[in-house]
Amino acid sequence: MTSTPRSPDLIAALAGIVGTAQVLTEAADVAPYLTDWRGRYRGAAQCVVRPGCAEEVAAVVKACIAAGAPIVPQGGNTSLCGAATPDEAGRAVVVALGRLNRIAAVDTENNTISVEAGCTLAQVQEAARAVGRLFPLALASEGTCQIGGNLSTNAGGVQVLRYGNTRELTLGLEVVLPNGELWNGLRGLRKDNTGYDLKQVFIGAEGTLGIITGAVLKLFPLPQRQTTCWLNVESPTAAVHLLNRAKTTFDAQLTAFELISEPALGLVLKNIPATQRPTASSAWYVLAEFSDAEPAAVEAWLAERLEAGEVSDGAIAQTGEQAKKLWALRENISEAQKIEGISIKHDIAVPVSKIPEFLARADAELGATFTGIRVVAFGHVGDGNLHYNLSKPDAQENTAFIAQQPAVHRHVHDIVQALNGSISAEHGLGQLKREEILRYKSPVEMALMRSLKQALDPLGLMNPGKVI
Repeated sequence: MTSTPRSPDLIAALAGIVGTAQVLTEAADVAPYLTDWRGRYRGAAQCVVRPGCAEEVAAVVKACIAAGAPIVPQGGNTSLCGAATPDEAGRAVVVALGRLNRIAAVDTENNTISVEAGCTLAQVQEAARAVGRLFPLALASEGTCQIGGNLSTNAGGVQVLRYGNTRELTLGLEVVLPNGELWNGLRGLRKDNTGYDLKQVFIGAEGTLGIITGAVLKLFPLPQRQTTCWLNVESPTAAVHLLNRAKTTFDAQLTAFELISEPALGLVLKNIPATQRPTASSAWYVLAEFSDAEPAAVEAWLAERLEAGEVSDGAIAQTGEQAKKLWALRENISEAQKIEGISIKHDIAVPVSKIPEFLARADAELGATFTGIRVVAFGHVGDGNLHYNLSKPDAQENTAFIAQQPAVHRHVHDIVQALNGSISAEHGLGQLKREEILRYKSPVEMALMRSLKQALDPLGLMNPGKVI
């Protein structure tokens, strides 16, 4: 931090707003905020400021504007695209929102919860569960990711199939705008036809249009019972067929349907302690969750699928602890990959019907171009979102392979584009895909995005270098 171009006047101004203890400048204190979760991006900052309320966030933004300092909002720092990491110039101020961690209100009659942006996702889930309600957003990082970050990236997760992504779970927002004004849109209304739906401007904007400080979120009845199954399937085509069978029979009671490849499971079994294979080995697996369905009905349905040859083996969790162990096999894939080493990651979406075609085309094209690659594919087959990650088992060979990342992305993303898909389903663009998106969004779309950015943030100080 000794070479950081720090402004003593700005540091003093920020300390006057939030208190000296909440402005971090020492290298050891600032370091955790300067590296993304994957360790891919490292930046520098004048300081980290930790406001305690929305009004303090607004005052911090005004002070940064006056000093011409870029502002980088940061929640739990779990971004997978470098969206919350400052650049290397060292002029930025990181605004960490972890102290905005209060549950403001729970309205069980309206089925809403009002929260501050620094609440962890797990904290919001627990507050809902305490009153017999469900907040259905579910992510592997839920213990550390914060709801403001979930909103800013329009997080998806495993229950989008039933409940939708974060955008669909949000009724109202409170946002500090790039000029330091505080917009209070904390309305728990399901119908409000009074002009532009302004909250949607900020959801998924990755902090480039303002800092989300609070939200009103939808709640749902808490399922009284859940049936969790691990199923062996022959292929992605069989998985999609099984998905539609399940939806036809169970409709909204099917709340999650995850696809996992054998290489993905293998990395978890190798690198995550206390994990074990639940069924015989197979090329592909499905992890399905049924909520408030009769367990006997699920078992009977699965017996029919086994008899028809649509499923070759399966395991049904008999206890909550067994269900957690099955989910741990899915949720620890990213961590297992991180332990294994660097990989080239993709977070893509295609129409559900096109998942088998994407996997077949991508596997064939990349296998022919880059010999000896390891494909780790898994994801939310119920909504068409796949994580398609590539590496080489040998560390030295992998280093050379990682250097070919632009060419690998081109192969994968061109196939996605041909199938009318998206190169980012739930992780966002951040720094990682800021340039890549120019190939896949039309000039009209990019011009509209730039116009919106210019209108709200004409100085370009709000999380610069991300998205556009």
